[in-house]
Amino acid sequence: MITHIRHRAVLAVGRLVRWVLQLRGSHGFALPGLVMERLDPTFLPRVLGRLPLGVVVVSGTNGKTTTTKMLTHVLRSQGLRVFTNNSGSNFTRGIVAQTLPVLNRHGYLDADIAVVELDEAHATHFVRLVPPRYSVLLNVLRDQLDRFAEIDYTATLLRTIASSTTSTVILNRDDSRIAALADCVPPGVNVEYFGVLPQLGKSVASEERMYAPGFDSAIELDQAALNPVDVVVHTVQDRHVQFSCAGQLQAPVGLAFDGLYNAQNAAAALCAGRQILGPDAVDSSALTLALEEVKPAFGRGEVLTINGHQVELVLVKNPAGFRLALNITSTTATLTMIAINDNYADGRDMSWLWDVDFSALEAVEIVTGVRAADMALRLTYDDIRPAWCEPDLGQALRLLLQRQQQTGQSARIFCTYTAMLGLRQRLLRQPHVTLARHLPLAAGTRSSSRESKVAA
Repeated sequence: MITHIRHRAVLAVGRLVRWVLQLRGSHGFALPGLVMERLDPTFLPRVLGRLPLGVVVVSGTNGKTTTTKMLTHVLRSQGLRVFTNNSGSNFTRGIVAQTLPVLNRHGYLDADIAVVELDEAHATHFVRLVPPRYSVLLNVLRDQLDRFAEIDYTATLLRTIASSTTSTVILNRDDSRIAALADCVPPGVNVEYFGVLPQLGKSVASEERMYAPGFDSAIELDQAALNPVDVVVHTVQDRHVQFSCAGQLQAPVGLAFDGLYNAQNAAAALCAGRQILGPDAVDSSALTLALEEVKPAFGRGEVLTINGHQVELVLVKNPAGFRLALNITSTTATLTMIAINDNYADGRDMSWLWDVDFSALEAVEIVTGVRAADMALRLTYDDIRPAWCEPDLGQALRLLLQRQQQTGQSARIFCTYTAMLGLRQRLLRQPHVTLARHLPLAAGTRSSSRESKVAA
């Protein structure tokens, strides 16, 4: 009885904080969750612990948001009620805050399962509170070294998730640091893998392939192939992807996402969906078809139409992600802006920009953000001189949209996380704005991706 009264009291405080923030027009989304955590650290495990199918944790350096959205849609397509933290806030306080608008009158979730995306560091705190029934671990790449120091430490954080999982751990076979986590899985817990065909291996992002020319990824994949793989990416061409599930080749499906790395995310979602729903009972072709309906998460290749012209937002946050984004999107028919902030959510250390090869870009119209000057300097070393260096995001966006009206070209903005949030808010306030389907930016636009050539 006392626990129930405390639960309702904490919920009331959280809702009050959320209401005040909404009145003030504040975007401090996670603050209600932070307050509730301080008042009652057991609130989140109490709410999530009642779900019949438990909790799925999705973590890794790149692809968390996309994979979480894909898996959520796959499960919902099969009739499951799914709670997820689709706000993009992947700390525990954000998850608590995300529950507020969907809790029932008793203060609990009307859901079968929760699929939550978690920051690698904050996941260790979450799994101590709520041991996940399933975990999906994607990759380990260099990211925010001011927080994580080195990638092997990041792998150690993910190891904590794997060792805390109670039913099934889903691993990326083609990332050696992720595949190695199988040895820490508790006895009785199942391990399943997703991956790509060995001939696609050289297009898979890894630290070794980025910094060791001539690194033979095919050998690594052949060795990893000793592990049976549940879901495999067979082909990737023009956003059409073919998977096999438990050795059974599926019909090709069209995704609203570019690149082999997004096909890997889809494979992770398929593998997780099969395990949750039961690999022997579920119709894998139905799960695969459900992927066609998934739209990009905000800022992850999202396309907005402003006054009849398309603007694409591409989130970049580390050297591997930026390189892959440049490889699959660079075209001569597009105006390019790069927006770099160094706020806490972006990572304060921007030295990683020097590890990105920008030579695929024909030109850059504008650089903006807190670190606009640093970005402009970096580009000069690849013989690219931006037309404007404008630190103010609002002014830079006005310049871009004016230039777009003059030329009639589509625009693409590569942006770090907080820059993406700021630009997206400004774009949505523009007159005559619509969210477009994720389609090629212009008629006749072609991908210059070295990756897609290998995949094809």
